[in-house]
Amino acid sequence: MELDEWLSKRLDQTKAAGLHRKLRTMNTAPFPKMLIEGKEQLVFSSNNYLGLASDRRLVYAAETILHEFGVGSSGSRLTTGHTDWHRRLEEKIAQFKQMGASLLFSSGFLANVGVLSSLPEKGDVILSDELNHASIIDGCRLSRASTVIYRHIDMDDLEEKLKETADYQRRFIVSDGVFSMDGTIAPLDQIITLAKRYHAFVIVDDAHATGVLGENGRGTSEYFGVQPDVVIGTLSKAVGTEGGFVAGSKVLIDFLLNHARTFIFQTAMPPAICAASYAAIEVIEESNEKRQKLFSNVKEIKTSLVEMGFVVMGDLTPIIPVIIGDATEAVIFAEKLQENGIFSPAIRPPTVPAGESRIRLTVTSDHSSDDIEYLLNGFYSIGKELNLI
Repeated sequence: MELDEWLSKRLDQTKAAGLHRKLRTMNTAPFPKMLIEGKEQLVFSSNNYLGLASDRRLVYAAETILHEFGVGSSGSRLTTGHTDWHRRLEEKIAQFKQMGASLLFSSGFLANVGVLSSLPEKGDVILSDELNHASIIDGCRLSRASTVIYRHIDMDDLEEKLKETADYQRRFIVSDGVFSMDGTIAPLDQIITLAKRYHAFVIVDDAHATGVLGENGRGTSEYFGVQPDVVIGTLSKAVGTEGGFVAGSKVLIDFLLNHARTFIFQTAMPPAICAASYAAIEVIEESNEKRQKLFSNVKEIKTSLVEMGFVVMGDLTPIIPVIIGDATEAVIFAEKLQENGIFSPAIRPPTVPAGESRIRLTVTSDHSSDDIEYLLNGFYSIGKELNLI
């Protein structure tokens, strides 16, 4: 059998299960309203939580350094890719996260894989929340340590797993701070209490919490008033740029610089992106106005959807999962939204469990009252049409 014939048969199975995906082209910058394949859509699927991806202050910062340093970094950080802007941003992130030091990676995915594949050793065990991001799962698979899965944010189960793994030489607990598909917040205070009791280390992926949670937007650590051993994050969500980072002690960062393969062998982020990221963190630090507007929008949408009769999951985060159930029906719902000028694609297995397909709404501080009213009217009419409410 030829390769294409074999792959086509596998794709046919994907299509028959209602799980086939395709790319959609964005024709404008990331604003609440965008041209998507030539048609204006009100976007409720972006991780640009604070609207910084198109903020003129970030654009100006990137443009200025772009003229000075050029387009690309030309190599890994350990060869020709390290600049003063990488150093400045790492110092800024460490200060923002209130940690000893930080290290930039080219993406949050690479940061997770780099930490988990290099830090735990053979004879260690990683205890991982069952709904952790794919990058954490892949990092665990690449680790020489064993992996034990505990039930989603179930502290009783985590404690039981900690008791069962007492014979391992070291134990690492790893969790998302905010879970990307469910919008739930990991109880980091309880996790750290258990970690101290059972002498484990805590690693948190704060991708969806950085810039959002906590009085100053520092993430789940500030939200709960605690500090894990390792904080992993991304600049591609609320910060509005691109790249990932790890924050922790100076010794940890020195170790990763020398041992994390996804850092050592990866081309460095462009200096212009570092400058834009630096500017974004300054914006986040200067004012909480955007965060206040963001959570006002989140509360209005969640409250209204529940009152309509929709099944809505998650805590008070910008991620609002509206459970449809069947994958095909979720796709139909998303298509009808798009026909009405609302872009929020369906999320289906294997990203979420079978029977839990959903419309994963994400909200930004830039969504207006009119935007939210239009979204809610669309959900109500489609929900009635499909007998979901």
